[in-house]
Amino acid sequence: MRSITIKDIARLSGVSVTTVSRALNNAPEISEETQERVLRVCREQGYRTNLLARSLISSRSHLLGLVLPELANPYHASLSLNIELCARELGYQIMLCCGRPEKGQMKSPFDLLLSQRVDGILMASTSDSAYALPQNGPGGVPCVVLGACAAESTTARTNTVSVDNFMGGYMAAEYLFRLGHRNTAYLGLRPGSSTHTLRNQGFLTAARTLGMAVEVVENPDPSSSIESGCRMARQLFRRPGFCQTAVFAASDAVALGVIQVADELGLAIPEQLSVLGFDNIEYAALPNIRLTTISQNTPLLARSAVRLLMELIESGEDAVYTRKLVTPSIIQRATCRPLSSEEAPPA
Repeated sequence: MRSITIKDIARLSGVSVTTVSRALNNAPEISEETQERVLRVCREQGYRTNLLARSLISSRSHLLGLVLPELANPYHASLSLNIELCARELGYQIMLCCGRPEKGQMKSPFDLLLSQRVDGILMASTSDSAYALPQNGPGGVPCVVLGACAAESTTARTNTVSVDNFMGGYMAAEYLFRLGHRNTAYLGLRPGSSTHTLRNQGFLTAARTLGMAVEVVENPDPSSSIESGCRMARQLFRRPGFCQTAVFAASDAVALGVIQVADELGLAIPEQLSVLGFDNIEYAALPNIRLTTISQNTPLLARSAVRLLMELIESGEDAVYTRKLVTPSIIQRATCRPLSSEEAPPA
């Protein structure tokens, strides 16, 4: 069967092609009755607007590109959902691509989205290489990077939206200190990730000020996963002289790995060990987990990124760059407990 065209819809609706176009674009020049008749015929005939053809005429595709490093990570899945919901409210659709920066796969999806004439691109990445793409790409396509970068010079010509990772790490140390913990571990530092570098820096800065001892365990893997959390937890828990009373995990996925290994080794949480995560993924609130965590406020993060991109699309401004930080918050659940005066050393 041949494809239904806009001319077919006009003929079946008894109107002109121009009227059909106006009905599909919610133009005010036609009546509600005519628009409803046209849309009804479109539904009956299975007609779908050719977004690429429309973009050639109007110079707008109403498509936004989204590049994620992966979808297996629950945080990225939640972020993409919130971005799609916000974009849809504003009349935009999302074209999703995945590309791992550590494998040099960011440029290919970026170029693909440009070829599809998207109106703007959102890139979720903590890799410095992601910041170079918008700077070196063709002008006229606004880009916003969702992620932190440790080097201010790298973001000088890039629009960014990120949770305040340094503040999140700082808040985590203060929270554990208030509970009486003085001997802690930071689990999951990835030196190549600006996000985790900033979280670690914030945690260590507060710990030094408060007089807390911190053992940092690095994550050699390219991503923060439950599996990497398990490996690091086994490394920490089986170390001779393990004496930490609390673990701050670089992400909730890593924290879930810590909880799994603690259960395997008979280490009770939070009675024997407090665990604090970062991200507030959906799994963290499950009844059998109830992970205390630092929330990225993902819905707000997504809205801030989409609205910034909308502002750039509407204004066409490409000489001024914006850096937005979203304040994190602590979600208290069941994996952290205060130490008694007998358990906690004197401040």
